[in-house]
Amino acid sequence: MQTITTTEALATFCEAAKAEPYVTIDTEFLRERTYWSKLCLIQMALPGKTGAAVLVDPVEGADMSLEPLYDLFRHEATVKVFHAARQDLEIFFVEGGVFPVPLFDTQVAAMVCGFGEQVGYETLVKKIAREQLDKTSRFTDWSRRPLSDAQKDYALADVTHLRVIYEWLSAQIAKNGRQKWVEEELAILTDPETYTVRPDEAWLRIKTRTTSGKFLAVVKELARFREEFAQKNNVPRSRVMKDDALLEIASTRPANAEELGRSRLLLREGRRGDIAEGILAAVKAGVEMRPEDMPKPDAAREQLQVNPALADLLRVLLKAKSESLGVAARLIASAADLDAIAAGERDLPTLHGWRLEAFGADALRLCRGEIALSAKGSEVRVVKL
Repeated sequence: MQTITTTEALATFCEAAKAEPYVTIDTEFLRERTYWSKLCLIQMALPGKTGAAVLVDPVEGADMSLEPLYDLFRHEATVKVFHAARQDLEIFFVEGGVFPVPLFDTQVAAMVCGFGEQVGYETLVKKIAREQLDKTSRFTDWSRRPLSDAQKDYALADVTHLRVIYEWLSAQIAKNGRQKWVEEELAILTDPETYTVRPDEAWLRIKTRTTSGKFLAVVKELARFREEFAQKNNVPRSRVMKDDALLEIASTRPANAEELGRSRLLLREGRRGDIAEGILAAVKAGVEMRPEDMPKPDAAREQLQVNPALADLLRVLLKAKSESLGVAARLIASAADLDAIAAGERDLPTLHGWRLEAFGADALRLCRGEIALSAKGSEVRVVKL
């Protein structure tokens, strides 16, 4: 097994990969103690059972440039194959500003080949490659060196079995004419917007039932401060303050350090220094925000007049269609999409392209009362009226 620690060796492998139809890729990283993922290892393998498989070690090779890899990513004649690529792609986008093109994600592909939602790599190895993964090294701290042979073997298995899985899934997708069914999901994975976190939008990820404008204004300012502080200092958001502490502070709105110190949920580090100052400044900014600038709940969703009975029928129809087609329901429509259809919205991805053919057309017929659903045992059938 080859471990690459120099730019020259990486360039040699990547040039060889450019002559191949595809290369399988995976990464090992740590994120528990940082905001940005720390890249610890890159695994790559070329086609064939005996195709070259290597470990690229940026920890041992601290001076190694990853530019040869990024150049391979831009080489469109070679497909870059990942499983559950999102976190891997985020690392490469943040560190190198590049996405692998063309991309194939076996988790996404498996969703249109009857494996359900977010199927794990281990399941695909077992069902497609007919192999069993050794999981003894799954909790490895990949930043520590040296790596044992067992750890290296474990890491390489993430790309060697992936070759068989890719070839099987890509053949199935081509056979069933479902290439476009995965293209939209893959396009999302290679869209910079997917990985761009805007501090002024961070509040949208915080779940709260309170719709008070002033409360949401303070939540927005606190979330903005937390995001900016976490990014700048490369620490997890939870190290600044957890969501429950943020919501508590938005409710109590402390005006000084003494009042902030009464928080039951704020970590000790947040009660003093830069974090405490930032929290108090954020609370003040939220409290003083002009009413017209205060954030509002999703007004469009609030105004939706959802027919709950129709929404339930659409859920039954979606389940029946997804099972019949062997496609994960989430890939066709989300729960929010179903509510929107039941409320009369029509400008939705679910009602265009392949989704219209797979589900949307019958969903619209159901809304118009042109079809009904009948059940026989566990089978749901569409009945024309």
